[in-house]
This record gives sequence, structure tokens and C-alpha cells, in this order.
Amino acid sequence: MNEYMRELVDKLNRYAHEYYDLDSPSVSDKEYDVLYDELVKLEKSSGVILPDSPTHRVGGRPLERFEPHTHINRLLSMDKAQSLDEIAEWYNRAEKLRADGLASGIKLPPLSFVVEHKFDGLTLCLTYRDGILVQAATRGNGVTGEGILAQAKTVRSIPLSIPFKGLIEVHGECYMRLSVLEKYNRTADEPLKNARNAAAGALRNLDPQITASRHLDAIFYDVNYIEGERFANQSEMLSFLKDNGFCVSDTELYCEDLKGIRSAINSIEEARGGLDYLIDGAVVKISDFETRSYMGATEKFPRWAVAYKFEAEEVTTKLKKVTWEVGRTGKLTPLAHVEPVDLAGATIQRATLNNYGDILRKRLKLNSRVWLRRSNEVIPEITGRVDEFYPDEAEIEKPTVCPCCGHSLEEKGAFLYCPNTRHCLDQIVMRLSHFASRDAMDIEAFSEKTARQFCEELGLGDCDELYDLTFERLLSLDRFGEKKANKLLEELEKSKHIRLDRFIYALGIPNVGTKTARDLAETFGSVEKFRAASPLELTSIGDIGEVVAYSILDYFASEEGKRLTDGLLSKGVTPVWENNKLGSSLSGMTVVVTGTLTDYSRQEAEETIRQFGGKAVSSVSSKTDLVLAGENAGSKLEKARKLGIRIIDETEFKKILYKT
Repeated sequence: MNEYMRELVDKLNRYAHEYYDLDSPSVSDKEYDVLYDELVKLEKSSGVILPDSPTHRVGGRPLERFEPHTHINRLLSMDKAQSLDEIAEWYNRAEKLRADGLASGIKLPPLSFVVEHKFDGLTLCLTYRDGILVQAATRGNGVTGEGILAQAKTVRSIPLSIPFKGLIEVHGECYMRLSVLEKYNRTADEPLKNARNAAAGALRNLDPQITASRHLDAIFYDVNYIEGERFANQSEMLSFLKDNGFCVSDTELYCEDLKGIRSAINSIEEARGGLDYLIDGAVVKISDFETRSYMGATEKFPRWAVAYKFEAEEVTTKLKKVTWEVGRTGKLTPLAHVEPVDLAGATIQRATLNNYGDILRKRLKLNSRVWLRRSNEVIPEITGRVDEFYPDEAEIEKPTVCPCCGHSLEEKGAFLYCPNTRHCLDQIVMRLSHFASRDAMDIEAFSEKTARQFCEELGLGDCDELYDLTFERLLSLDRFGEKKANKLLEELEKSKHIRLDRFIYALGIPNVGTKTARDLAETFGSVEKFRAASPLELTSIGDIGEVVAYSILDYFASEEGKRLTDGLLSKGVTPVWENNKLGSSLSGMTVVVTGTLTDYSRQEAEETIRQFGGKAVSSVSSKTDLVLAGENAGSKLEKARKLGIRIIDETEFKKILYKT
């Protein structure tokens, strides 16, 4: 029985490593579950649970307290540099130390460096004996930490057993992915404020089941102690960790001089916003271990490494007021106005909130202090409130009427809607702006400001009325001269012969984005066939499920949807669809575009992929054939490397297209 149990445990651990660490599962979830259930039954009937059984990961009974744990080797802190000038100072000190060593007759290789992500999570130290995980601990004061073995066992990217049989202490970081945090917060009674606190709070919670519910990850970058082994350099050590089943980052950048270090730091900082985890800086290390040993450490820091700190992506500030914005579908979205605060190089005064339920779950009140997070150069989000009471706090009132037109609001699920579709000015303005946007009818120089002017001064009530505009009517408007009027009329005339997918997107059908619009155009080829599509015909298209299908059906069943579509067609709008393929060099291939390209916009690159027979998708998976990577490519590039997917640049992309 024990032999079969050993076989089951080894299989399940291997499958989990493939799934969680390598993103390359070799069995289905169902097959895994069958084997897991078989192991549970076997353990229950025999009363035997092997130390590395995956059943440890569900979390056991709550602990009464944490036991102190003394690390085999002291965990040093990292010296910090706040600027690239301070990095240069550290580099010069390292060069001087090496020169002193050479002058003393010590043979040291030329300096080489590795630059890594500085993960923003909770430091974790794991101890293995005879290949079995026997302890996990926090960093603590560097000498003694808190034993958190039960909690660490719930983290699926921490191996419960490893091939190496000697005593070893491994150093890494436990963190929560941003996508996992977002998913967790969708259903949480009280959302977690940020990923770092979520990971630290979970690992230092006495109840391992709470740790398990957070679905944490761990990454490892250092062997703090190893019995009977030596490593020559950082690369060799990371290979050892990887061979023993530890998850290691594949984002290390190797360089030979100060210029290379600066370039690596800038590259990491630029890609920061596209990552699925938090980093708060970059760590620069001398790669050669003999040189590290010679340089040694101060009382607090190793001399052979330094951490470069990025600007914070999270700050706290005061929530002053909340206003409600009305979108083109009538949905109201709350907008937070905050006390101005500097964040990631910008002064922030506004932040997004999702809905009124989001406000309640985050326990937000006017005049309370809140956490702000900003990434990827977008408007920041309020992730939670600071856990303090303020005497001037006030409730955020839930609106009952539309802030634009005063009409009574309706609740649909988690959101508030203004049903006054035809006469709510903000809705009409947003519909016109969407209709004329680049991805839709592409009416150049038509802005939200122009849309509001047309509604207020000309009384426009919907998109089809744009085609009733005359030269004389336009000249009657403030700031509209002959040149501007003629230009707009030319753009409107040109837009009558727009591509079918752009027309479908321009209609503003709920849940229909640019990709879905293109899939619909490719399938049906004309407005008439699209309008007449059955539920079965719609759901038979790739990524279209029932929600999207019924959004389309409801749109064309509604008076507003029928009226607008008929109105546009009657005004001479004749969408066309020609699936112009330029070749078949990408036929059958799935391609992801990431980063900033030189000769293409993202949209142009994806259109080119389709014209050459390929399929352009937005996310990397084991089914991806190629990743076209430009400057500042982030987490998609990282995942492609991990999965072993072919990565190409623009030059290679063009060679493939034209087979040069």
C-alpha cells in the first residue's frame, strides 16, 4: 500500500509542478482530481499521510501561536540605492574592492552582474532535510523568525519534497498575483487592500485554511545554506534550484558594466506595469560567488549586492467626495475625488471605484484615508481604506436619480442605470463619442467636446443624425469655420463605407468589443445576416458564449437597436466586408503581440497577422505559436519564455510574412 501511495504522491506533485510552476500541464483537471480523491481515500483507510502528500496543502487546524525558528545562516538585509547615481557609487566601490584584492594577490574574475526583480511580498526561508520540507519561517530579525510550516505547505509553488537529500535552507519571496487578488476581491466580504499585505497577512495567520484560501505563490532566488555543495555563480545556483523543483524567475538580466546595469534597471522599471505581481525595485548582484565571498558583508548588508528602489505605486490620501459619471449605456460609475498626492511621477486627484457595492465592501467614507494604487499609466484605483477612524467621516450616499437628467435610476445586478436613453444628455454624448472613435467609424477630429456641442447647440439625439448635418448647420456653431465644416462632412461621407466589424463595434452593443465584432463580421459577412443570426449560430463562434449572444439578440429586439441600425442604413451607411488576405505565411498560427513596436501599432500588427492567415490573440498559453515582442514587453514575454514559445522581433516578423 505504501509503495502505491508513494507513487500517487510523486505523480500528483509532478502534475502540480507542471500546472503551477511550468504552465504546461500533462493531465486534465479531471484526471488530477481522480488521482487526488484516490489518495485521500487511501490515507483515510490506512491512517498514513506521507510528509510531502499534496493533501497537506488544504490547511489543517489553526495554531495557538507561532514557534520561533533560528535560521541556519543569518539572513542579511539589502543596502538600498534611491538613484542611479547611488548605483554608480556602489559599482565604483565594488570595482575598488576587486582592485584591492588583485593587488593583494587574490585571483578574481572581471566583475559581472545579474539584475533581478525585487519582489514585494513576504520573505520566506525554507529548510529541507533528507529531501523533505521540515520548516518554513519568516525573516524576522535575520537571526530568528516565526515558524510557519503549516501555512507554507498550503502554497502550491513550494515543493514539499526535493531530490537533494542534504540539509539545505532556501530563501525566497511569497506573494499574491494581482490577477488572483482581483478574483478574490470580486466575492470577498471585505476586499484585501493590496497584494503585499494579502500575502503577509495570509502567511502570518494562525489558521492555515485562511492561507490556503489566498492562493499564494512563491519564487526563490537564494540558497542560504547547503550541505556539501558549492556554486560557482548565480546562474549555477538558480539552475540547481530549478532542477530541485523550485519556482525561479526567468527575468534575470546579466550585464558586464555600469551601463548594462543602468539599462537593465530601466528595462525592469518600464515593464513593471505589465507584470502580474508587485515589484518595488531591482536587485543588482555580483554574479561570481568567489568574488562575493571575498567582498563579504557589513554588519547589516552584503557588499556584493544592492537594491534599487522604484517610486511607490501605492500611497494613502484623503477621500474628499464621490461623483457619478453616466456612460453610453446609462450605467453610473462612481468617481472618487481625493486630496492631491504624488504617485508614480504624477499628481493624482481622482480615482476609480466600481459601483456602490464596491464602496460598501471597502468601507469607504468621505474624509477617510484610503489606499491608492496606480500602474500601467492608468487612472488609479482605490483598493481600500486605512484602518483608522476620523471624526469628520461621512457616509457616501447612494444616488436615486440620474445626476445628468434627474430621471429615477434602476438597479441591475451590482450597477445603477439611468433608463432615459433618448433624453439623457451624457448618454447621448458618450454614444456619439464611441460611434466616432478610431476603432469604430473612425471619424477624425470628432471628440467628446464636439459631441457635447452638437447635442447642446444642434439638438442631436443619436448617431444616425450625424448624417443629417449640412454645411450651413455646421457654420452656425461656435468655433466652426468653413475648413473645419468641410473636413467633418468629408469624414462623415467616408465613414459610410466603413468595414463591417467597425460598424458592428460602433453600434455599441453591450459586451461586443473589437475582437468579437471582427469574429462576427468574418462569420456573417453582412449586416443583414448578422441581424438575423440565431442563438445557435452566435454561440457556435469561437469565444462567443450565451451572455454575448443574448446581448446581441436583445439589442436587435429592442426599439432603440432596430431604430439606430435602420436609421444608419437609410442614411447611406453601407458597411463592407472583404477578408483581404495578403498571404498564408501565418496560416494556422496563433500569435500574441506584446510591448511597443516601431513600425506597427498594436492594432496594425494584429490586423497584419490576420491578413497573413494567422490568429491574433491577447493572452499567452501553451497553444500560442509565436510571440511578437517589442520594447517594454512585460508579463506576456515572461510567460512565453517559461512555456518555451518562440519569441520574435519586428525584423523576424517581416521575414516570416514575406518569406525573405
